[in-house]
Amino acid sequence: MSKQTRDSTAPVPPDRGHLLTEQPNARSVSLDAMGTLGCLELINDEDAMIAGAVRDQIGHIADFTDRVIASLRAGGRLIYLGAGTSGRLGVLDASECPPTFQSEPGQVIGIIAGGDRALRLSSEHREDERNGAHEELRQLALSEHDAVLGIAAGGTTPYVLGGVEFAKSLGASTGLLTCTPIGKPAWCDVLIAIETGPEVLTGSTRMKAGTATKMTLNMISTGAMVGLGKSYSNMMVDLRATNDKLRDRGARIISVICATSRDESFALLDRARNSVKHAIVMHRLGIGHDEAETRIRDAGGHLSKIIGARTNGGAS
Repeated sequence: MSKQTRDSTAPVPPDRGHLLTEQPNARSVSLDAMGTLGCLELINDEDAMIAGAVRDQIGHIADFTDRVIASLRAGGRLIYLGAGTSGRLGVLDASECPPTFQSEPGQVIGIIAGGDRALRLSSEHREDERNGAHEELRQLALSEHDAVLGIAAGGTTPYVLGGVEFAKSLGASTGLLTCTPIGKPAWCDVLIAIETGPEVLTGSTRMKAGTATKMTLNMISTGAMVGLGKSYSNMMVDLRATNDKLRDRGARIISVICATSRDESFALLDRARNSVKHAIVMHRLGIGHDEAETRIRDAGGHLSKIIGARTNGGAS
């Protein structure tokens, strides 16, 4: 059977033309005649609308973030589930949590249709498999302590919808992030529907929808980690200094909070086994690493409960 014959007998896919993310953008009808500067100015103008669209959903984003905080406090996980660009953004956000917040690598997980290979090579056909994520989710042994966020710009991706529905059946708290208005499915606890509108390049949801998704995931993971005590004031005090850039940043954080010189801060960091939070507690309380570990654990990770809140931009 020829490829042409196989294609002619393939089932007709659902019509997605009603979705805002699939509709043509009236402002970009002449995109191919605008020239480079005009094209880029239009893209920039369209991108400028995204922050407001995300803000319109801030209540729902906060609702899901609070659920994530509760899950992580209970020893559970945050799991992102997506295909294509949506999946890649989920994996990206998950991978940034350990170096930024010293979270365990398995605490925030990104799952993408097609697996790690799909991070570099397109595997769009995998997104049509409604049961495609089931085995990977089953292997994670999901429970009521976990929070799962499905990411689907158009809100129709079978891989994502089927995966989140399956996660709900296993007891997980569930959310769905879309970039077009849809009705909230029965298996979805929180719907985040950001109206990004038609793309400059029709249907290319890696653009505005991707930007809105990245902003939202930044908010969820950062808000959750701040809620867990991973920051002190606006500083990432759970940072572990594993390279020169992070050692420099860690030393500067210690200097701000402890009013120590740069050299003193590096010495503290060395004594604290490259943990900024431990270095601060050790210095402020005049204790060793093991006792600092106990104090941090007893405070639930919140540095302000140990040394007090930072006020007026200076040391506490």
